[in-house]
Amino acid sequence: MFLKNKLLVAIASLQLACASGPFAPGEGSLRKYPSGAPIAQEIPTRLEKHGDIRTDPYYRMNQRDTPAVLQYLNAERDYEAQVMAPYADARKKLLEEMQSRMKPDESEYPVKDGDFFYYSRYEAGKEYRIYCRRFKDPSAPEEIYLDANQLHSGDGYFSVTSVTHSPDHATVGYAMDTVGRRLFTLRFKDLKSGRTLNDAIEGVTGNFVWANDGKTIFYTKQDPKTLRWDKVFRHVLGAAAGSDTLIYHEKDEAFQVDLARSLDHKEIVIATSAKLSSEAWSISADHPDQSPKVFSPREEKVEYVVQRGGDRYYIFTNWKAENFRIMETPLHQTDRANWKEVIPNRKDAYLRGLLVMKDWLVVEVRKNGLLQIELIHRKTLKIHPVKFNDAAYVVSLGDNEEYDSHFVRVQYESPKVPETTYDISLKNFSLIQRKQSAVLGGFKSESYRVERIFVKSEDGSANIPVTLVQHKKTRRGPKTPLLIYAYGAYGSSSNPTFSSADLSLLDRGFIYSIAHVRGGGEMGRSWYEGGRALNRNNTVSDFVSVTKTLQGKGYSSPAHTYALGVSAGGLLMGTLVNERPELYHGVVAGVPFVDALTTMLDASIPLTTEEYDIWGNPEASKQVYEYMKAYSPYDNVGKHAYPNILVTTGYHDSQVQYWEPAKWIARLRKNKTDNNLLLFKIDMESGHSGQAGRLSRLARSADWYSFFLMLEGKL
Repeated sequence: MFLKNKLLVAIASLQLACASGPFAPGEGSLRKYPSGAPIAQEIPTRLEKHGDIRTDPYYRMNQRDTPAVLQYLNAERDYEAQVMAPYADARKKLLEEMQSRMKPDESEYPVKDGDFFYYSRYEAGKEYRIYCRRFKDPSAPEEIYLDANQLHSGDGYFSVTSVTHSPDHATVGYAMDTVGRRLFTLRFKDLKSGRTLNDAIEGVTGNFVWANDGKTIFYTKQDPKTLRWDKVFRHVLGAAAGSDTLIYHEKDEAFQVDLARSLDHKEIVIATSAKLSSEAWSISADHPDQSPKVFSPREEKVEYVVQRGGDRYYIFTNWKAENFRIMETPLHQTDRANWKEVIPNRKDAYLRGLLVMKDWLVVEVRKNGLLQIELIHRKTLKIHPVKFNDAAYVVSLGDNEEYDSHFVRVQYESPKVPETTYDISLKNFSLIQRKQSAVLGGFKSESYRVERIFVKSEDGSANIPVTLVQHKKTRRGPKTPLLIYAYGAYGSSSNPTFSSADLSLLDRGFIYSIAHVRGGGEMGRSWYEGGRALNRNNTVSDFVSVTKTLQGKGYSSPAHTYALGVSAGGLLMGTLVNERPELYHGVVAGVPFVDALTTMLDASIPLTTEEYDIWGNPEASKQVYEYMKAYSPYDNVGKHAYPNILVTTGYHDSQVQYWEPAKWIARLRKNKTDNNLLLFKIDMESGHSGQAGRLSRLARSADWYSFFLMLEGKL
């Protein structure tokens, strides 16, 4: 409900609160931060559910694009800039340092697809990819078929994604977003003439696939209000605007649709899924005018993904298999009664991905928290594991475009090993290194140490994996700065990847750690279930256990311990500073999901209905309502001391709306009893993931890390 102008203006009435105090660590010098922190005027809104009444003083910050809200956000942005002004040059140099490690003309290793070898590359000083190919030979003359830099007007947010050529290699399609809200426009280019076609499909998801005729595409479209991916359309190149055919509409608000094409190029698959169940529909890639056919009807808490492999389908599923298994069925007998087990469920292995090739099944498997690759011959079913030796690492399937191949491509990295492209020989299982990303500035992998330990959970029921990386010259002790990162939601694992930006912390004496808390998928499906819905508090207690254990083992102390979480990890940060603020000197919450209860009670907010399986449905369940109310960060801001806090967000965020962190900041500033920093940095030209350019995307890391370094007296 929109407010009258006089009420909107009231939000913008800011009272200047004079505040000053120390924010450096215990042994550091005292500094003063500027007065004038914006305090939003309270306009109480009564919220009632299940007989419980909440009063939200900042509810009306959800009135997007109104002068009052914009005035408040700009005031917060100006205040953050004022506080950080003495460090602006140092922050700029930090960003330049991060950018300087990137090879200016980095290029991918080509991927073979038919008669062409495809790859993308960057040119010095340019933000976006240049898409190239070579004909028949990797050393043949280069053809640039799309330069994303030429598509950018030069102003504001810009992203190009889903660059995909047609099966006949004659046309390329791509998706552009110029706002950051993930509302894309699909465009197409004729690769023979170089002409951009008139077809422009606006306000779509960016997810599309080609049929085999090279002129028909299928694309997904989101609900304009909730942004749920709910429709699949068919478009024929050259067709009149508005003539596209709706071929599938997912009406269940807990589900969304996705599209894929089988590696053998025989089928288009419509995958419709909720967080805990799924269903697949198929269309012949040779006959795109057909109506989709259901593979196997959906069933609650049954997930499956189907891939075609010659004369049969392979099904990757959790049906009667907690950690998933692989099954097969003939092409025309897809009912579940006909499914036959190929690879069984294993307690010690969590199956996470599948690629079906002509003679091989390639499986991503997580064992003891680490990803591995297993090669399984389709006839013998013998398993050939591919081993890697680092203490912590991540390996995943790379770009594989050919069904009948003697190689499978994977990507490998660890906290001290940059991304490395390997081809695995399917003849002798050897690893052939094709390329390793360059890191400039004198980087040496051997200068860093990676460690993996396990920490007992608070309730004693789980062993929490922890990945740690540090420079070998760093000595652990109570004055050693320690940064702990976690996510802990959706069954998504926080993989131990390489980040050249992290070197700016490691080279200044920080220890960087990842707490693989419950809610993620690191230790199997039970790990996800252990932090979902009514088990959400385990995620927080696991993070606290990791923090206390590392401090107890002498890695650091509370005066030098920092925490970082993004999105759902920002929810973790919000709960953490409410419940255990004394354990941390500084916390960064990026695009934080901190107003969880109010959001999950409002089905009109983008993505809410799809999240019920993750957080619960407080609208339908009083038990869920009370549980969420007890941990929701915004609802539990207390009158006590908080650590130094930096919150970052994007105004066009489609996943966590800007007003969640804005309200949280306002309530924190009203209630906290300390003199520590509370800063809110909002990017008015980006969304959930920040800026999209190769160099500009590092700005967010520079913001976060300069905050930690400033607090530590190292900026």
